[in-house]
Amino acid sequence: MRRREFITLLGAVAAWPLAAWAQQQERMRRIGVLMTIAADDRQSQRRMTAFVQVLQHLGWTDGRNVRIETRWGGGDTDRLRRDAAELVALAPDVIVATGSVGLAALLQVTRTVPIVFTIAPDPVGAGFVDSLARPGGNATDFTQFEYGLSGKWLELLKEITPGVTRVAVLREPNLTAAVAQFAAIQAVAPSLRVELVPLNVRNAGEIEQTIGSFARASNDGLIVTSSPLTAIHRALIINLAAKHKLPAVYYSSFLVADGGLIGYGPDFVDQYRRAAEYVDRILKGEKPADLPVQAPTKYELAINLKTAKALGIEVPPTLLARADEVIE
Repeated sequence: MRRREFITLLGAVAAWPLAAWAQQQERMRRIGVLMTIAADDRQSQRRMTAFVQVLQHLGWTDGRNVRIETRWGGGDTDRLRRDAAELVALAPDVIVATGSVGLAALLQVTRTVPIVFTIAPDPVGAGFVDSLARPGGNATDFTQFEYGLSGKWLELLKEITPGVTRVAVLREPNLTAAVAQFAAIQAVAPSLRVELVPLNVRNAGEIEQTIGSFARASNDGLIVTSSPLTAIHRALIINLAAKHKLPAVYYSSFLVADGGLIGYGPDFVDQYRRAAEYVDRILKGEKPADLPVQAPTKYELAINLKTAKALGIEVPPTLLARADEVIE
């Protein structure tokens, strides 16, 4: 063998371990994403875009070193369960879940695949994790908000419409979070001299019927609590509030962008950015059991002046000054 050929062969042999290492480092990983609302929902798209952008910033590109498998529940609980089973069957490295409904569906199927959840109220009380500091199982990430925040919605409604004395609370009764949110609102109602009327809804038809039956006076108001149902049917709720001249406060600012009067709550899009950071850490070897469940760090107050004008409401300057977003 000639000397040049021998050196070339020797270099190739020496490079084998390096090539094998590089191939291992770039092996395709799989991320499952279980969304509770529809694929064509603008809010869903914003959340997924934020998630993918942060993943890319951290070095994970869909189609290069990760494959992202997304399923959209569209508000159908049975479909959500089927989607959860389908994602687990793909043997992903990690799954991102939305809300307690999506998380519960996944935990019924697997207690081993790492799960990063977002927008889940009271994960300790629901039995999803052992504690916020040490989740202990295969799931971790972000709580939705402290239930005490719900009382703030009634305070804001009274601030923007001081004459309101009778307030409907729209809620999905089969959710534990619905009970807790109502309790927090109820706790502040006596001091604000407000009568609360719970509106229990399970579908679009019940939303239309209950809001229509409730609205009858100029001193009526509406609080829309957080649930998959109210997120999916937010356009219907906002249109009904406008039709019946109901000043309404919503659990998040994204409903205000869709025409709601006023909203206060966490930035849910930001939770997907931060979820991407936890996915990155899990893909690099960390365990969900060791990653603490985090509370939201970013809250937003939004006001829609166009909606206020249509309702004949003059928004107090002090409230406008506190708003993070004012839509004109």
